[in-house]
Amino acid sequence: MSTHFILIRHGEPRYDEVIERGYVGMGYDLGKLTENGMSQSEERAKDALLEGAEIIVSSPYTRALQTAAVLSRHLNLPLAVENDLHEWMPDTAFRFDQDADASFQEYLSAEGKRHVGHQYRWESYDDLKKRVHLSLIKYKQYKKVIVVCHGIVMSALTRFDDVIEHCGVREIKL
Repeated sequence: MSTHFILIRHGEPRYDEVIERGYVGMGYDLGKLTENGMSQSEERAKDALLEGAEIIVSSPYTRALQTAAVLSRHLNLPLAVENDLHEWMPDTAFRFDQDADASFQEYLSAEGKRHVGHQYRWESYDDLKKRVHLSLIKYKQYKKVIVVCHGIVMSALTRFDDVIEHCGVREIKL
């Protein structure tokens, strides 16, 4: 039996508070939704595609959890947090001593394929795919699952160059 996974990117985030506090590295992932991001989440919750889902699974990052909480409230569904649905890693050593934007540009230029000559310690596309796939197969006992995560995480299940708007949707079967 295959499971229908509805992938939803989180709503529009804001980072002013985390920047103001000087958070770096993973502290940046505490950014919450803008008012527009909340509205996007509320609108997505009305989507008929979500009817019949049995559970919502979310990335642990604030912007995804906030989006998932809105969906959970509207759809009256249980919400599970799946740590491995977290954002792509620009620094797999978690040292945060490198430029995350430059790391991402290198990732894009290499189309996610690592080789010895790379300057930055980013997560490869293949490693991202494996991580995400392993996190989702835990939910194969369900027929329909809503997954709230990040655009680049969703692209690991669709295609490398898939650009997903805030609260955008993709569907897959596993």
